Amino acid sequence: MFRHTGEARTLHHNLRIASLLSFVAGLVNVAGFLAVQRLTTNVTGHFAFFVDEVYKLDFLQAFVFFLHIFFFFLGSFVSGFLVEWVHKKKESYTYIIPALLETLILCIVIFFGPYWINHNPDYVSFLLLFAMGLQNSLVTTISNAIVRTTHLTGLFTDLGIEISQLFFYKAQHQQQKLKSSIRLRLTIISFFFLGGIMGGVLYGRLQIYVLSIAALALFLGISFDYIRYRYLLLKRKYLLLGRNDKDAD
Repeated sequence: MFRHTGEARTLHHNLRIASLLSFVAGLVNVAGFLAVQRLTTNVTGHFAFFVDEVYKLDFLQAFVFFLHIFFFFLGSFVSGFLVEWVHKKKESYTYIIPALLETLILCIVIFFGPYWINHNPDYVSFLLLFAMGLQNSLVTTISNAIVRTTHLTGLFTDLGIEISQLFFYKAQHQQQKLKSSIRLRLTIISFFFLGGIMGGVLYGRLQIYVLSIAALALFLGISFDYIRYRYLLLKRKYLLLGRNDKDAD
């Protein structure tokens, strides 16, 4: 799910990565808000807060909200930069490195989070926004902008449009395309809600350590994808060797 791009990418690949990353985003969204009372998966609200503080001439607080927006942008930039740089060095690791970086950032928040929440809560939101900007950029690049996982506004907009189009586009290929897209968007929304519910239910018991579930889910997804990739390479290698042996006979 982290390796196929372009025409090689199927609905099945998008469903798998959408399930994983939307679950992570939903959990981060709720856990981050409960921990520091900040939005940690998108920047729309932070822009409103930024303008409000500028209007009140509280430029220091306005700058803090600007940094929230900036760190989401920075995560997106770093993801795009890493994808291009790693692609030239080791193509098979192109999308694995940004995903591992996101996992590392979540682990840093888990480790330092309890101290930062009491002393520098904005550090938590900065890092989580960076991680979500990185994730949103990564999945957008992989899926050719078909999958978005860190916020739901655009998803519900697209879902409403596509469901309405079912009443007008009756050709079989049009219906199939619309239903596949609707299925993908419902998957993202469902897993975002699932992650959010799990984050909310478990936060009271685990506090910021609930993010370890998101980090573990990411790590397992990356590991599964890598192991499956190595398995398929070995399988193709042995099949090729078998064919060469038959040709030699």
